[in-house]
Amino acid sequence: MLLAARKNKLEIKQQYTMHTMRLNLRIITIVVLTFFVFIDFCNAQLTQNFSNTRKPDIFTREYVTPLKIVWQSNTSGQFIINSQKLLEAGNGQPDLLSDNLCVIKGGDKVNSAILFDFGKEMHGGIQLVTGMCAGNSPIKVKITLGESVSEAMSKVEGSSATNDHAIREYEFSVPSLGSIEIGNSGFRFVKIELLDQKRELKLKEIRAIAVQRDIPWLGSFKSNDDRLNQIWQTGAYTVYLNMQNFLWDGIKRDRLVWIGDMHPEVMTILSVFGYNEVVPKSLDLTRNITKLPDYMNGISSYSMWWILIQYQWYLNNGDVKYLEKNMDYMYATLDLLEKKIDADGKENLDGWRFLDWPTSPDSQAIHAGLQSMMIMTFDAGVKIATLFNQKEKEIQYTSTKQLLKKHIPDPNQSKSAAALLALSQLEDAKKVNQDYLSVKPTEGISTFYGYYVLQARAMSGDYAGAIDLIRNYWGGMIDLGATTFWEDFDLKWMENAGRIDEITPVGKVDVHAQYGAYCYKGLRNSFCHGWSSGPTAWLSQHVLGVTVLEAGCRKIRIEPHLGDLKWVEGTYPTPLGVIYLKHEKRNDGSIKSTITLPKGIKVIR
Repeated sequence: MLLAARKNKLEIKQQYTMHTMRLNLRIITIVVLTFFVFIDFCNAQLTQNFSNTRKPDIFTREYVTPLKIVWQSNTSGQFIINSQKLLEAGNGQPDLLSDNLCVIKGGDKVNSAILFDFGKEMHGGIQLVTGMCAGNSPIKVKITLGESVSEAMSKVEGSSATNDHAIREYEFSVPSLGSIEIGNSGFRFVKIELLDQKRELKLKEIRAIAVQRDIPWLGSFKSNDDRLNQIWQTGAYTVYLNMQNFLWDGIKRDRLVWIGDMHPEVMTILSVFGYNEVVPKSLDLTRNITKLPDYMNGISSYSMWWILIQYQWYLNNGDVKYLEKNMDYMYATLDLLEKKIDADGKENLDGWRFLDWPTSPDSQAIHAGLQSMMIMTFDAGVKIATLFNQKEKEIQYTSTKQLLKKHIPDPNQSKSAAALLALSQLEDAKKVNQDYLSVKPTEGISTFYGYYVLQARAMSGDYAGAIDLIRNYWGGMIDLGATTFWEDFDLKWMENAGRIDEITPVGKVDVHAQYGAYCYKGLRNSFCHGWSSGPTAWLSQHVLGVTVLEAGCRKIRIEPHLGDLKWVEGTYPTPLGVIYLKHEKRNDGSIKSTITLPKGIKVIR
């Protein structure tokens, strides 16, 4: 009996131990599951409420010393003395020491002047710091701002230069032994001219005031090709300068929110800065001032671009609440667009029928582009309806998209329209590239729709051709001295052209004054225009290789296409953190990739 009792006691102890182990295992399981649910909840909050957790950006004022003197009206030392002093960094503070200042003297019928180059395009104004001037009374001067030397040397009267959107010519009085700040424009070059012919101005400092957002540059791109690196950086900087109170098209002229123009700008912002408040702020502004059935900016395609930006913004940032806030307006817009389709699936949109300026005289190309855009927009509508589990809308927009696909227009040799045919899958991308895009590839390209040409060439698999187009077309602006990309450009302009950062030599063409069309003729042409930044986003997506597949960047595809590059490395911002990538081409042509991912991101390769 004692042995049986001991055996029974041992069995009870073993059963108790097993029960305790099972209980502990359950507790551990519950804790682990709770932890992962908590992590999922936190990640959901991170992506769905990402924009709501950010503080508003701060704008900074950076004082910039001029890089060089391009020109001065007199070099004899009679009227302008010690001008090199103004190339020294200052502190913005006048003082009583006046033995080492620049002295600008007037004379009989002489308006002495100096032209400065600040080295790069900027948004902001100018600060002048003076010494003690005879009589201590204010002295009249004139400041002229320019995005090129030609523009800074020009007058509004009698030239194609303007004061539209931002004043670029100022006549004002400067104090003796004081400082003054003027200007609010986009510029790189500044001419100061003494208007008081019987006075002399003692100038301690002239500095540019660069006004910009204080935000980190999270995205980056670097390869063994310095030209591509510079193009990526230039596109990023172009958009960065236009990220002012709202997302402008240009910092000198066209300081408006043009929704269609915003699409390549937003793609650049997502590649360089990730989330930024300027995008939803600008989207909301345009929605609020556009009462249906009106189109945004009066242009039917721009209402479509608004919807396409909304979905892309959600895809990258995962902010479902922001998308939901705009859902009713999107559906109402889609329903309005649906009424502009005939029984054969052909769009007959009213309003301003516009793609980009080069296609504007070509009604056939515009129709092909708008037909394609309608398909792209209703495809976004299907995805949005699916996301919110609205089956009726999903079925409706799917049916509309299929109806639109029954009509395939001819792009009439327009690269812009042909690219949209490929992107909407109305035409085979390889055929479009072969028949239109790769034929005389740099001709018929616009700074705006060049981005969609690049995207269509990537879709066809012609990454090498797209990279060459970037080098030649966008690189052409840099070859002429650009530090930001322009509203309009044609490679034909480079023939016998002078640079924009020099006085145009005799016998050379003044590119800024000579060229341009439509609303941007001559010096009115904006030389810092956000819609021209497409190569930045394209290089990040297709060469660095990052494509977002699921909302909040939870799933991405990494597929680098190096073309003739030996290596590329860089970063890409997501709501979950910054992705680091480096791709190196081996001798056999295969690619070795080094990738560092934030937690929560799944990669498809």
